[in-house]
Amino acid sequence: MFAISFLDRINIGFAALSMNKDLHLTATAFGFVGTTFYVGYVLCEVPSNLLMVRFGARVWLSRIMITWGLAASATMLVVDTASLAGVRVLVGVFEAGFVPGVLLYLTYWFPDSHRARANGLLMLAQPFASAIGATVSGIILDQTQGLLGLAGWRWMFLLEGLPAVIVGIIAYFYLTDRPEKSSWLSSDEARALELILEADRNKSARATVRPSIWSQITETKVILLALSYFALVTTLNATSTWGPTIVRGVLHAYSLTQVGFVAALPPVCTIIAIPLWVWSSDCNNERIGHLSAALMLAAVGWLFVIYATNPVGQMFGLCCTMSGAFCAMAVFWTLPQKILSAEARPAGIGLISATGLFGSAVSAPIIGVLRDLTDSFAAGLFYATALLVISMLLAWVVTSMTSLEASTAR
Repeated sequence: MFAISFLDRINIGFAALSMNKDLHLTATAFGFVGTTFYVGYVLCEVPSNLLMVRFGARVWLSRIMITWGLAASATMLVVDTASLAGVRVLVGVFEAGFVPGVLLYLTYWFPDSHRARANGLLMLAQPFASAIGATVSGIILDQTQGLLGLAGWRWMFLLEGLPAVIVGIIAYFYLTDRPEKSSWLSSDEARALELILEADRNKSARATVRPSIWSQITETKVILLALSYFALVTTLNATSTWGPTIVRGVLHAYSLTQVGFVAALPPVCTIIAIPLWVWSSDCNNERIGHLSAALMLAAVGWLFVIYATNPVGQMFGLCCTMSGAFCAMAVFWTLPQKILSAEARPAGIGLISATGLFGSAVSAPIIGVLRDLTDSFAAGLFYATALLVISMLLAWVVTSMTSLEASTAR
């Protein structure tokens, strides 16, 4: 489900290789269209997560997939900037809540000692979707161009949007809301898992103090964590939205299919890196060091993209940036559970995720405008690099505050 979600979110980056010319989109206009998607997403993020608690993951996640799949497929019908922006708003509204909903869902099944690995396996869906999307999207763009009189990018939106509808229907019959509702666990197994999760909750800093949900999600640590995620997501968005365009600039003499295959290299490196990174984080029970190292790897990668004078150096930089950013995200999502009670997690995770998506909303047009003004991606990538450093500093502050509070409580 997550792989399809991410593919439907990033495939506009591949469509841009030919769509922008057909619709007469500048880099600034394309960045604006990217923002419209996140406007709908951000506005509906927290409400969607609260509704998932009300209706259950099986119903709500399935509903999200079916409706966004239909909207994503409808992108094939756009004729200008306005209609493209309108459809992207709808895709954002319908997809809103999926990522924080799944992250919340994992807390129902995995204790903290296993959560980085669980998050990491989930996050593998994104580079997997990028790798598959890069190759498949390139092939679709080339092979379907002119088929039945339609541009290849229109076929791409249709063929990559419909699988969400199909998988959404399957998910309705397949997902299990919580361990106690599972038919595939014995009663003893379900009870044992619940005892582990209960013990994990009791270790939380919120085990004895239960302030209101509102006071929890508006406290300083949560706000700083949300800002840290905002800074991280800027790089995640830049690699997915502008990555294909950067690769096309490096390989300007090659076909879209060849560009797609080369653009799959950074996701493949990420797929290798994530399991090793989160395994190390869980086994050493260490979060902030692994998060910081991943963020710095991503920052160094951008510097390679900016300063390397040959395609190999630039591709190495993209591999480092994507690997570091996704490893950082997998470890990052172990932090909110440490500062939020079980009751506050739906709203808190939704708020942090929505703030990150706001980063995506503003980063696309900022990088697009800087690209148009300077005729280079360097200025926009310096912006993304600076935010990665800020993300690391904010995460350190939150971790220090949490440790100090725990010491004081003891």
